[in-house]
Amino acid sequence: LRPSASQLLWIIDIYGFMVSGFLMIMGGLGDRIGRRKVLLLGAAAFGAVSIIAAFSKSAQMLILARAALGIAGATLAPSTLSLLANMFRDPSERTFAVSMWISSFSAGAIVGPVVGGALIQSFGWGSVFLAGVPVMVLLLILGPVLLPEYRDPNAARLDLASALLSLAAVLFFVYGLKRAAEAGFGADAIGATAAGVALALLFLRRQSRLEDPLIDLALFRSRSLNTALCINMLGVFFMFGSFILLAQYFQLVAGLTPLDAGLWSTPSAIVFMIGSFATPALARRITPVNLLAGGLIVAAAGFVGLALADGFYGVLLSSLLLVGFTPVIALTTEIIVTSAPPERAGAASALSETAIELGGALGIAA
Repeated sequence: LRPSASQLLWIIDIYGFMVSGFLMIMGGLGDRIGRRKVLLLGAAAFGAVSIIAAFSKSAQMLILARAALGIAGATLAPSTLSLLANMFRDPSERTFAVSMWISSFSAGAIVGPVVGGALIQSFGWGSVFLAGVPVMVLLLILGPVLLPEYRDPNAARLDLASALLSLAAVLFFVYGLKRAAEAGFGADAIGATAAGVALALLFLRRQSRLEDPLIDLALFRSRSLNTALCINMLGVFFMFGSFILLAQYFQLVAGLTPLDAGLWSTPSAIVFMIGSFATPALARRITPVNLLAGGLIVAAAGFVGLALADGFYGVLLSSLLLVGFTPVIALTTEIIVTSAPPERAGAASALSETAIELGGALGIAA
């Protein structure tokens, strides 16, 4: 395709922009028309657009396909998370389900670099997009049979102005952070970030005046929700920042190839996945506050180790202590989702995912 430097950046960034911007919209839409319906529509769109992306004939076509993939991808996380919140009402079962949901991301981090590298070397770059198509087809076949439908029977129509304000606010804010990460806080980065904040304030003002808002501001009266959101965002901020640091260390300092760097990153992903499996058992024996505190202490020890480590293996071993973030992300995600009534679980799930996206963007920018 021979993209220009600018086009290459858009190919990389546009997916994350669209996912971030559409999470709140898709979460609210799921509450209104059904979480399973939104999930299956998103899966169908994701599979179809993946095929288009794989056979793109130009950089512009690939950018548009990646943007459409981001919109479709924004349906997946809030729909699946809100379905779990409704399917598992018992606290211990719900903790287990959310932990398994989070562990799937670790599994993707393990498999992705290896499978992606092998596909690119064997079949070319387009094959990477086709890897997800069988998964989407399987979801479309099994979803209607295995997944129950949940929605708010009394929900009003989705407020278009709220949706547009939410989309614009997140897009401007995330774009500003991306620009800051690439070129520092110049006029464009500061302007975009400020515009995002201003639009977010307008969005919140509109929500306070609607009878059926996209996000019920009454949720933010909960101290546990606000605390969980802050811890969740900060946890992802530090976790993403450390992953970027480790990737740069493996390639720029240790001199590894991108594929080898990905392989050396898998131990921390494996430990993270094991931590996800262990979190439900720990949650039955340790209070959430103590488990969160313990996880943060372990993660802090990992950061101290990274700062003091001398040599490749010291860095690698210290990175394993970042497993402390596992109970932090799992428990705060559960707190956020369960803070809303069942009929609003989609919006609450989208709120959790938006916090994760913004925390990740801040971590990369820092």
